[in-house]
Amino acid sequence: MVKRKENDKELTYVQPVDMPTPLLDSISSPADLRRMSMEELPQLCGELRHFLIHNLSGNPGHFASSMGAVELTVALHYVFDTPYDRIVWDVGHQAYVHKILTGRRERFADNRKMGGLSGFPNPAESEYDTFIAGHASNSISAALGMAVASELKDESPLRKVVAVIGDASISGGLAFEGVNNAANTPNDLLIILNDNDMSIDRNVGSLNSYLAHLTTSPAYNAFRYKVYKILRKMHLVSERRRGSILRFNNSLKSLITKQQNIFEGLNIRYFGPFDGHDIKRVVGVLKDIKNIKGPKMLHLRTVKGKGYEPAEADPVTWHAPGRFNPMTGEIIKKSSPHPPKYQEVFGKTLVELAKSNDRVVGITAAMPSGTSISELQTVFPERTFDVGISEGHAMTFAGGLAKDEMRPFVAIYSSFLQRAYDNIIHDVAIGGLPVVICIDRAGLVGEDGVTHHGLYDMSYLNPIPGIVISSPSDEMMLRNLMYTALRHNDGPFAIRYPRGEGKNIEWRNEPEQLPIGRGRIVADGKDVVVLSIGPIAHEVTKAIESLTQQNISVAHYDMIFLKPIDEELLKKAAEKDCLIVTVEDGTKIGGLGTTVERWLVENGYNRKVVTIGVPDKFVAQGTPMQLYKQCGMDAESIYDIIIKSL
Repeated sequence: MVKRKENDKELTYVQPVDMPTPLLDSISSPADLRRMSMEELPQLCGELRHFLIHNLSGNPGHFASSMGAVELTVALHYVFDTPYDRIVWDVGHQAYVHKILTGRRERFADNRKMGGLSGFPNPAESEYDTFIAGHASNSISAALGMAVASELKDESPLRKVVAVIGDASISGGLAFEGVNNAANTPNDLLIILNDNDMSIDRNVGSLNSYLAHLTTSPAYNAFRYKVYKILRKMHLVSERRRGSILRFNNSLKSLITKQQNIFEGLNIRYFGPFDGHDIKRVVGVLKDIKNIKGPKMLHLRTVKGKGYEPAEADPVTWHAPGRFNPMTGEIIKKSSPHPPKYQEVFGKTLVELAKSNDRVVGITAAMPSGTSISELQTVFPERTFDVGISEGHAMTFAGGLAKDEMRPFVAIYSSFLQRAYDNIIHDVAIGGLPVVICIDRAGLVGEDGVTHHGLYDMSYLNPIPGIVISSPSDEMMLRNLMYTALRHNDGPFAIRYPRGEGKNIEWRNEPEQLPIGRGRIVADGKDVVVLSIGPIAHEVTKAIESLTQQNISVAHYDMIFLKPIDEELLKKAAEKDCLIVTVEDGTKIGGLGTTVERWLVENGYNRKVVTIGVPDKFVAQGTPMQLYKQCGMDAESIYDIIIKSL
């Protein structure tokens, strides 16, 4: 960090813009990295941080996580023979350095752009990306499968398999299932716990407190580690005696410290915590433990945003800060007035509802700021619950609250809600419990890509008996739906809304209770009827303006509710005896189009129906408008489809 004055204002400079990166420039694959000396690695880590700062300042992405994992990533590719050896990343927020070191440095400028690199590890992109990553807590289970597969195939040499998981992700139920299975299955898996005391927001829960105060002191750890290496050299530690030695060690340490390490309690060898930014120490430890038989865990303490002072000071903001000035650390924001994000409208409206009803509570799964549940947390902390990366638990917890007459609003991203499907059915819907499921980031979310698009919620919720499924076309309708949901007592009520800004700067209407299962007529016409649900209605409106100029009369019905669907509007559309077009920001299978077609058949109408939505394929990253066009959902595409269908 250097400081200097410009125009009488002191600016903080992180690194010189023209800093050369000779070591990084010489790496086209991890094989090049492994030819470097240990003494060169600290410089390489500095060059990588410089590269990240000046690339991500102009092409936004997940900044702080990758900055904190620089030494860990370098050490892994330096010690292990990738891609033969496998590194399995959890979530993948921290995997940018991995991409840079594995032949994708020159393409990194296109990271998260249409046709460019995915923002997360993806095996379709590189052989170094061993497993899809985007949702938390799956790395241990996947890596264990790979380790066992190598054993079963009798590969020679056996692949080394490493799972890299964060302290937030390891709190997820799937991670514990993986750890438990690893402890009871023959394998040589290495689990690396990247512990930065952060997820996107601050970690919560007793496990986080446990990790923060883990009783393996540096002095004890150093002593134990030295003794272990001596015993191995003396051939006094063998696999045959591993279990008894491990149990004796755990018992002795528990007696001395009056505490037990949860991982050693599962008979998984534990090493750490070590400083995850001491590159030479991390490399040394990895070399020492990589050939140990049996499952093992290496605990590294890191700092999210390491090497960039603004990110270290505020890792929540710098998780994905958008564009910023790399020299000053100033985040570049829009200067002119602009509409709020849907999540902001949700958060502020929830506070209003909570002020009027003391039984309103808010629940989120590790995303208080991402969902704007943080708005409620500020005003009513005692009525706000961040359950960590535990979406299934969030839904069942909400069911328990609703059972005893509380009114829970559960805010979860659409793609993450998929993990709570059984809980929605078994623990909420069957009991007819009034839980409000607030589905954030519904539809095509843009640059986060295939693992984060919220395309399936309408389809997977639609078959559940007794559930209400709705989607607002604008911010005021979102407020109306939240107000209505609070007054609905007969089962779960789902509200899906998109990522990003709405359309209205003046959005704070007086909420009104809506009749459930009733849509609205936006425009009437006789040549075509367009049925839409959600904010995609704005693309429909633009398409209708173009069609009107061609003297085509178009009716537009905003359905608002997928379930129960407005049968009066469907009957009105069917009786026009013209082309019917459905438009939805989700998969075409099982959503609005499917529901409309089924209703027409069941009620004896033979009408031509054209369904517009996301096709039956996985969609990569791009801006939302690029993806709308790619999927035939933008105004121009809607216009073209209708013209061709008439």
